[in-house]
Amino acid sequence: MKQVDFLIVGGGVIGLCLALEAKRRYPEQRVMVLEKESFCGAHASGRNSGVLHAGFYYAADSLKARFTRDGNRAWRDYCQEHQLSVNSCGKLVVAQDEQDLPGLDELWRRAQVNGIEMQPLSAAEARELEPRVKTYQRALFSPTTAVVDPKQVMRSLTDEVRRCGIDLRLGSGYRAPVAPGSGELTILTTTGETITAGYLINAAGLQADRVAHDFGFAKNLVILPFKGLYLYSDEPVGSLRLHVYPVPNLNNPFLGVHYTVTVDGHVKIGPTAIPAFWREHYTGLQGFNWRESLDILWREAELWWRNEFDFRRLAWQELSKYRKGHMVSLAERLVSQVDRRHYRRWGAPGVRAQLLNTSTRKLEMDFCYEGDHRSFHVLNAVSPGFTCAIPFSRFLFDQIESSQRAIGITR
Repeated sequence: MKQVDFLIVGGGVIGLCLALEAKRRYPEQRVMVLEKESFCGAHASGRNSGVLHAGFYYAADSLKARFTRDGNRAWRDYCQEHQLSVNSCGKLVVAQDEQDLPGLDELWRRAQVNGIEMQPLSAAEARELEPRVKTYQRALFSPTTAVVDPKQVMRSLTDEVRRCGIDLRLGSGYRAPVAPGSGELTILTTTGETITAGYLINAAGLQADRVAHDFGFAKNLVILPFKGLYLYSDEPVGSLRLHVYPVPNLNNPFLGVHYTVTVDGHVKIGPTAIPAFWREHYTGLQGFNWRESLDILWREAELWWRNEFDFRRLAWQELSKYRKGHMVSLAERLVSQVDRRHYRRWGAPGVRAQLLNTSTRKLEMDFCYEGDHRSFHVLNAVSPGFTCAIPFSRFLFDQIESSQRAIGITR
């Protein structure tokens, strides 16, 4: 039986940042990360857009607003220190018609409240930054929005975890707790190993609700997966200078189809937010689990029937984006000189682990976590979770220490 002080379940960006934070605060204690895949970042952390958001989308009282702003700076510093690629291109948010102007004003207000650098522009000024952009009357420019290569970042974090002496177990995932009613916190791994931990931290992404349920948490919360796809352009590098986004619907957590400039200067459009039929529903029947699929389909059918948060319209809109022509038609509202023949290749799909509150039947919009003096569960680290990972992990560790101090535990 292996004994550790901190056991982190999940080797995504949040899990690795939490492991590094544990080792920084308690260098003499034993830290282990369990990752069921053969490398870290196999799911959302390595499949996201890589955009370092600025933080103006989120209400000032949200965790997302605070940690997006701080995370943007933290990742820039990290990438500079570790000599990782960063494209500091910036972002334009454009209005498609008069109805978008109040939303544009709200984003400007949030940027000011959140202390985020933002520039209001006329349509002519926006075209000076990006000659191809289309906007109605005015736009907003975010100079601090950037983009990195998430796979490169995850490789760097993995190397850092190993250098720090953290026990990284690849190909070994969480299976179940052993004798959960006993005093010891012991779990069984997918490789049959038994591990006793002083403290367990659940950062399992798509599986986070399942792990939390085993420890009595997240009783009214479940993961509802949404598949994200980007459509890549074969236009030459520099065909678009910066990211171009529409004004989003602030009542749902998706930002709509937009243009993303990659770290090497190429262009892609997307993403979709298509309801997935199982948690790791990437391609074909990969990761298929019939029990899981039945449960998710039942929940999606219930949302469709009740039409909670306008789910029916959202589902139809997203499913239609499987057609490349429709995806391009949405994107060409944002920029001119779009040739549909350039958009032929889908990128690798990702799945968003979106938390659903089963009692309110609403999607959780902000980060969610629950825990006590024995275990802690990160339940809704959705976009911009990648941007937020460094400061969010520090904040989470503050909460862990606070819960332990409350009953007199010190390390």
